[in-house]
Amino acid sequence: MKNEPKDNKEKINFICFLVASISFYIVSIMNFIDKNASTAVVFLCLGSSFLCLSSTHRNKNKKQ
Repeated sequence: MKNEPKDNKEKINFICFLVASISFYIVSIMNFIDKNASTAVVFLCLGSSFLCLSSTHRNKNKKQ
């Protein structure tokens, strides 16, 4: 019972990281379509960073 609020909070954090990652990827694709490659690469890197954060955040919870 005591871990339930923490588990819900961790799940919400994981979903937020995932949504942010997907959003950055969508913006990156839109920038590639608009021929703005330098900005697109920045957003692609940010999307990848948030995807890595969500993965490590999820793995940290499994170990505990």
